[in-house]
Amino acid sequence: MSDRVLKLGIPAGSLQEATADLFRKAGYKLTFASRSYYPAIDDAEIHCTLIRAQEMPRYVQDGSLDCGLTGHDWVIENDAQVDELAELVFSKVSRRPVRWVLAVPTDSPIQGPKDLQGKRIATEVVNITRKWLATHGVTANVEFSWGATEVKPPKLADAIVEVTETGSSLKANNLRIVCDLLQSTTRFIANPAAAADPWKRRKMDDLILMLKGAMAAEGRVGLMMNVPRASQEAVLALMPGHTPTLSSLSDPAWVDVVVILSEEEVRELVPALKRAGATSIVEFPLNKIID
Repeated sequence: MSDRVLKLGIPAGSLQEATADLFRKAGYKLTFASRSYYPAIDDAEIHCTLIRAQEMPRYVQDGSLDCGLTGHDWVIENDAQVDELAELVFSKVSRRPVRWVLAVPTDSPIQGPKDLQGKRIATEVVNITRKWLATHGVTANVEFSWGATEVKPPKLADAIVEVTETGSSLKANNLRIVCDLLQSTTRFIANPAAAADPWKRRKMDDLILMLKGAMAAEGRVGLMMNVPRASQEAVLALMPGHTPTLSSLSDPAWVDVVVILSEEEVRELVPALKRAGATSIVEFPLNKIID
């Protein structure tokens, strides 16, 4: 067991499984035990604690944790004084930012911020909502929602501010989006004192490098093939925008070509490569791409 330990916060709830999957692809085995808030990780220099993303900035700010993964929205909501070391664009459904939106019943007369004057708004992001209303010169009753926010209009609230990725849950509850308040992505945040410690900062930077490498590899694959030198130019012409690696083979009349490209390109490219003269074409998965 190392004498030096990095205290890392892992987001519980909706991001938990997505985070574990990302760590696995990055080369870290993260294991959740039943009823335990301390996930195991196969690195003796990292100690993990499972904390809700909403609370993560507060515990990182006060030094209870050295670093953690949470949404940029929760950093803003907590007004936390933390260092955002990296943006990691992943979420429970997709690889795109989540949106905090103002939503109302489909038949509501509310069409914009000014229509919220004196209304009741239910949300989990009370501070973000109040600041947003203030920028529009609107005063409303903003109430904290403990969950199931979509079911509160119209009886318990006139409007809600809720997070969404696809909007499907809002539509299923007969709500329409009026406007966006904020877009947010997952961030790797650090306590400023921990980030200033050389050993902890290097440990964090190494972890971020591997996580980003795993994300960069998503949706991309490698292709390896043998190409007659006489067909080399024709084969390379099929891959504009890419920079294949060329290697000589034992037979000087042939060259080995390796290229990294998006997965959706493969099904159309491979037949064309075959027609152009490439042979022994192998597609292989990628775990990480480190630039």
